[in-house]
Amino acid sequence: MTSRTRDTDTDTSTETLDHAIARSQGLDTLLRDLTDRAVQEVPGADACSVTVRRADRLMTLAGSAGLPAGLDLRQYENGSGPCVDAAESGGAQYSPDLAAETRWPAYTQYALATGVRCVLALPLAVEGETGAALNLYGVEPDSLARGLDPARAFAERAADAVNEALRVERQQASAADVRTALLSRSVIDQAVGMLMARERIDAHRALERLRRASQDRNVKLRDLCAQVVARASGGASHGRK
Repeated sequence: MTSRTRDTDTDTSTETLDHAIARSQGLDTLLRDLTDRAVQEVPGADACSVTVRRADRLMTLAGSAGLPAGLDLRQYENGSGPCVDAAESGGAQYSPDLAAETRWPAYTQYALATGVRCVLALPLAVEGETGAALNLYGVEPDSLARGLDPARAFAERAADAVNEALRVERQQASAADVRTALLSRSVIDQAVGMLMARERIDAHRALERLRRASQDRNVKLRDLCAQVVARASGGASHGRK
């Protein structure tokens, strides 16, 4: 990791984040863009990552270019570190010089070996998640001191962007679930209709037969019905030839 010097401007930060939201193709793309933007906009930041708790475990959803993968992973493995504490406690964690840090000894040793000397982890207010943090890393002692206020402002904007992306992602997942349910209902109805016509039974008895068959064969009802429809369609096509 190499140190960089950069100025920051609140209006510029806001503009670039808005642009990131506008051109984002999903949560992953947006977060990658945000971590790169954070490095550009926050003085003293040489790398950035976003931590979010999913499926009851913390994970890094995105990291900027040049971020050593183990910087966050070591914290998750040890259950201790600035980004873990920020995500779980909801409080900002700042270590101006890891060489003098005593809170996370196992993590500190590893971070220093990668060239990191300064760490700032800020909690992100992400809806529907139990913990999230924006993590900033510098290679010089106290390199993030000038970036504390810009970093906090960036984290607020980043949380808004992440929440918007998550909202869109949930809507898309919900729409996909509805489409799957409709397709399942359609193929089940087709199979019931075919069985009614073939066996001369009512819809209730036809559905019960299909359910029993799915249980006996340990096959999902939807998949069994799809097989019934496919066999019937194949036989009809063969008969027309």
